Amino acid sequence: MTWQNEQFLEVLRCPVLVVGVGGIGCELLKNLALTGFSNIEIVNFYISYGDKCLNFYILWDDLDTIDVSNLNRQFLFRREHVGKPKAVIAAEAIRSIAPNVKIVCYHDSVLKEEYGVDFFQKFTVVLSALDNIGARNHINRLCLAARVPLIESGSSGYLGHATQKTYPGCTIRNTPSEHIHCIVWAKHLFNQLFGEPDDEDEVSPDLTDENLECPNISDKENGNSALNAERNDDDDPFMHDGSGGLSNRINTRKWAAENGYDPKILFRKFFHNDIKYLLSMTNLWKQRRKPFPLDWDNLPNEIASSSNKEPNAELWTVLQCKDEFKNAVSTLSKRVKDESVLSWDKDDEPAMRFVAASANLRAHIFSIPPRTLFDIKSMAGNIIPAIATTNAIVAGMIIFIKPKPNARGKILTEEVPCKPNQQCYVCSERREITLKLNVKMTTVQSLENKFLKGTLHMVAPDVMISLTGSIIISSEEGETVAISDRILEKVGVIHGCILECDDFLQRLELRIRIEHDSELKVDEFVITRDTDATAKNGQEVSEQGNKIKRSSSEATDECSPAKIRKNDGEINS
Repeated sequence: MTWQNEQFLEVLRCPVLVVGVGGIGCELLKNLALTGFSNIEIVNFYISYGDKCLNFYILWDDLDTIDVSNLNRQFLFRREHVGKPKAVIAAEAIRSIAPNVKIVCYHDSVLKEEYGVDFFQKFTVVLSALDNIGARNHINRLCLAARVPLIESGSSGYLGHATQKTYPGCTIRNTPSEHIHCIVWAKHLFNQLFGEPDDEDEVSPDLTDENLECPNISDKENGNSALNAERNDDDDPFMHDGSGGLSNRINTRKWAAENGYDPKILFRKFFHNDIKYLLSMTNLWKQRRKPFPLDWDNLPNEIASSSNKEPNAELWTVLQCKDEFKNAVSTLSKRVKDESVLSWDKDDEPAMRFVAASANLRAHIFSIPPRTLFDIKSMAGNIIPAIATTNAIVAGMIIFIKPKPNARGKILTEEVPCKPNQQCYVCSERREITLKLNVKMTTVQSLENKFLKGTLHMVAPDVMISLTGSIIISSEEGETVAISDRILEKVGVIHGCILECDDFLQRLELRIRIEHDSELKVDEFVITRDTDATAKNGQEVSEQGNKIKRSSSEATDECSPAKIRKNDGEINS
């Protein structure tokens, strides 16, 4: 069988399921369309041949819609698609690339019963590009049950996922020490002037700073001595009170509009008057370098040190920052004359230059080295430059794996695929785990929602006590709701008992041996995954345990099914 063999082409026409239309999913769909459709004569991969079309399916798992932040790495989407379903727009984009490719789009939850084993058995292979661990586990189990090959994929920037950083408001407003603090402040300033007003985006000095909360600080040190001078400044109507707020506070955008969005007035307010007010809080500067106000008519114009000749990679001087600020304010103010609200977008040139200029001006005030427009765009847009490239590589590897003739059993390396892990309760023949928990404190509902559904990612579990045959959890609505709030011990779940669990949707059967541990807290679990202890050649393999401590706090809402079963039947323990 060769690449141009009709038998091989027939294999390529088999239905394929793509799950997930994010960063990798978009690249994958593009690859599936372009790899085969680029040269009909050569007949590469997934090509429309004659009047026959490839059966190509997309299933998106969480009703996700397109956000502005997706546009830097999900290349099937454009600005006009923001707010629309990803799966629908991705299907339209592929149709425009390859009109003869048949695409069926499911914009739905993969956890629904109609997407069970029978649904997955229709496909020759499943290509997964999900970023949701609960959905990935679910897809994996369904593919195992349906005996359909699954190709998994994933990327995480350079090394791994990171929690998005947040910064204290007092640091942003009073004492920035890093350039990112100035960038956050500049984005807040954009929202205050041109966007929807939000108290969390306040940019004026913060008098609630904990560094000011000291009984020995005089009025002069906490800034009250500057009140009179501030009130006498005819450019600034923002009257500071002594309680951390602003007296006679008016809407920043309204004030800017009343002043015609005059760049000089705005500049004086945010880069001169507010800085003078911060300087009056002398307690802040006892161990810090003091900021210095900027004068619109007397700004330095030193040549910034930069060897890069690219326009976006040049460091602006302070005078250039003022000019960029002036031009951006002039452009943006015209957009809000009809009282429309702007949303900051890193790909909006005036908005991006406004933030870059404002951030560098504030950085200069606090003696922080400036950054280039390119750097600020990356930081302000939370862009990891490697993401798009990584996704493209991963998507390419998926295509490389899928159609490759596999006569010698090779995938990418000389290593053959691993056998089922005997310690895995999903793919091993012996589906049994030992669960340690406090049966005197944990409820039936907690066992169902926080462990079976939250930790094990089951969807519709039924649980029966093996010895008595009592059903304590049912997938039938209303069957055991009366005992859902009862303690496990009260319904017969005690130390040493065995629970028979069955998820009919995932076709997953699991035995859980219960061990009571009085030292564990409420909703805290310890899972022991046992090795295969079955006899081999007349000898038993000794049991080993790999204990993993899990708390219910690890189970996120997105891993829980949309439908929580409630039961109203009583049982005998």
